[in-house]
Amino acid sequence: MHAPAPAVPVRWHRRVLTLAFPIVLANLTQPILGAVDTAVAGHLDDASYLGGVALGGLFFSFVFWGFGFLRMGTTGLVAQAHGADDRAALRDNVVRALLLAAAIGAVVLTLQAPLIDYALRALGGSDAVQQHARIYCHARIWAAPLALANYVVLGWLLGTQQVRLALLSQVFINSVNIGAVLLYVYGFGWGVAGIGAATATADALGFVLGAALLWHGRPRGVPALHRATLSDPAALKRLIVLNRDIFVRTLCLLTSFGWFAHLGAGQGDATLAANALLLNFQTFMAYGLDGFAHAAEALVGAAIGARDRHALAQAIKVTALWSALGALGFSLVYWGAGGWIVERLTDQATVRAAAEAYLPWAMLLPMVSVWGFLLDGVFIGATRTRELMVSMMTSFAVFVAASWMLLGLYGNHGLWAAMLVFMAARGVTLARYLPTMMRSAAGA
Repeated sequence: MHAPAPAVPVRWHRRVLTLAFPIVLANLTQPILGAVDTAVAGHLDDASYLGGVALGGLFFSFVFWGFGFLRMGTTGLVAQAHGADDRAALRDNVVRALLLAAAIGAVVLTLQAPLIDYALRALGGSDAVQQHARIYCHARIWAAPLALANYVVLGWLLGTQQVRLALLSQVFINSVNIGAVLLYVYGFGWGVAGIGAATATADALGFVLGAALLWHGRPRGVPALHRATLSDPAALKRLIVLNRDIFVRTLCLLTSFGWFAHLGAGQGDATLAANALLLNFQTFMAYGLDGFAHAAEALVGAAIGARDRHALAQAIKVTALWSALGALGFSLVYWGAGGWIVERLTDQATVRAAAEAYLPWAMLLPMVSVWGFLLDGVFIGATRTRELMVSMMTSFAVFVAASWMLLGLYGNHGLWAAMLVFMAARGVTLARYLPTMMRSAAGA
């Protein structure tokens, strides 16, 4: 008989929860903001307003989340430098990432007109939806460099395990956003443009706070920063490879959601709006469970930086347990209160009826999605980004094939079933790489 596995020390559960809980709270402010935007747009005169905000939000998912490597890459590199107690590397990695964020943001602003036009045409939707989406995008995009820099700030805070400051930063940004959207839409009467301008305002003020946090927490007692240090060939190569892999991975993820929206748009504005509304359930769950994934990033990165294989195994085991419990909690909430949530998000009868018809899929998704979310965090902390890229490319191909087949057979129910298949594929494909990563990490 095999001896039973040793129990995980209580201190590891306490450590994971101490890291994860503030991150969960910080992350949940994001979908609350999305729900406020959805509710504000959903109570305007026509479903096309909600559809326009949904498509505009997807555009920024491509633009901003597409460059999410600025957060994820920073977290992995900073966490490993933190575990190795390398203060110079802490500073250098953040400065390189901030410079990269500024450069990317400048390019986005320069190319904003063709970027918006091409992306919205690709996503589809009626003429009215397209018009409202363009208004939203042009009102929000001016803060692009600052939004990207905020990703770097968040990556640094998570990588150094300063989760309370991460919570402060995210709550501040999203509180400003919620206040601004209510002021701009209901106070100034700016409509969809007000929803976009509110997010831009919050990004700008958020960066002011983030810059202050970076300056206050800067490493002391390190050599002066020189241009030669920032342009070190080995460091730049590692940064480029990490960012390339995460960019391709994120592009596949966002293209999947864009493909989902595109296929939903072909079934009418009411179905498009209902799908967008139900994606708030998925987004809310993803941000909540990503708290444990972010905890895994910080703990896995620190364990690898310290070359501690035991700490690596404990970090994965404990974050997996709490992630599964969190996913079960979300599924139960959606099962018990899903209809009530739908009614709070829109007063349009056709959208409500469509959303309630597809609500069971939102109830199932947490238990299927959780494993991909967690393993994303594990591999980001380990800076094993090639596996992330290959896994997501494979899952995307599976999703496209499933959506083509199931949509034709079962309509929008088939589209949601394909989303379930996609989320399952993310977890399965990453799990295949986990044993190899465990053997090679932390000096194995």
